[in-house]
Amino acid sequence: MPPIGNAPDPQPVTGELAVGAASLADWHQVAQWAADEEWNPGRGDTACFHPTDPDGFFIGRRAGQTVSAVSVVNYSDAYAFLGYYLVHPEHRGQGLGLATWRAAFPHAGVRTVGLDAVPAQLDTYRRAGFAPAYETIRYGGRPVRPGTPTPDVVPVTRTHLDALADYDRRCFPADRRAFVTRWLTAPGHTARVCLRDGAIAGYGVLRPARTGHRIGPLFADTTAAAEALFDALAATADPADGVFLDVPGPRHAAHTLVSSRGLTPQSHTVRMYTGPVPPAEQERTFAVTSLELG
Repeated sequence: MPPIGNAPDPQPVTGELAVGAASLADWHQVAQWAADEEWNPGRGDTACFHPTDPDGFFIGRRAGQTVSAVSVVNYSDAYAFLGYYLVHPEHRGQGLGLATWRAAFPHAGVRTVGLDAVPAQLDTYRRAGFAPAYETIRYGGRPVRPGTPTPDVVPVTRTHLDALADYDRRCFPADRRAFVTRWLTAPGHTARVCLRDGAIAGYGVLRPARTGHRIGPLFADTTAAAEALFDALAATADPADGVFLDVPGPRHAAHTLVSSRGLTPQSHTVRMYTGPVPPAEQERTFAVTSLELG
């Protein structure tokens, strides 16, 4: 399910709200809220995400109780991503989400900010200065078992990390080298790289989620490389488990690929930005890393 579940609330805040930086322990609670909302986060996402920009994770407290959250993660001097915009169900309708947003958003400074929004909140985010770019479709299901694995796809080792971080930068609007290293080596994560004539032609990661597994990112030079990576990753999951991934709307080859493997659309979000997006080779994106952090 999408990561932006609560629109900024026009009602005034009732009671004093203190908004501040969230610790890693605090964010585990927020991740549980996301799971309760059926966003199906990865089980180890918080440990990988939070160190990316520890000052970019915010929670609102009232009377000592955590009631709201939002992340505004700065990836570079030019790009940030907003996610985890949440208010605890018992405290909604009181303006806490908007107050938390207003306290956290200046962290992005003059950067372009991206987010993934549920369609019902498009007008809300437009009023906040965001413009829609494209839809992202979440697919899920039990994938059709692939045939013979291709020898071009191999497990990621530490010798691949630097080159994979360079490859990732071609596909993402900012350098996120430290995050990529954590993501590729995190406990429970299965990472595969496609090598063609010794050069990287793509990579993908499968991770355990609250329900089944999620694949993201899935970056590749060609559809054939993406298919080989998807099949290799899906083959490592329990056949009884569902596999889920988020595919950008413009990537028609990616939709064809996952549909051919038996996955079906589950939900969709709209990618929005506040300004010009730093360049990235979007044609290599067959699945995004995460709706929560781009």
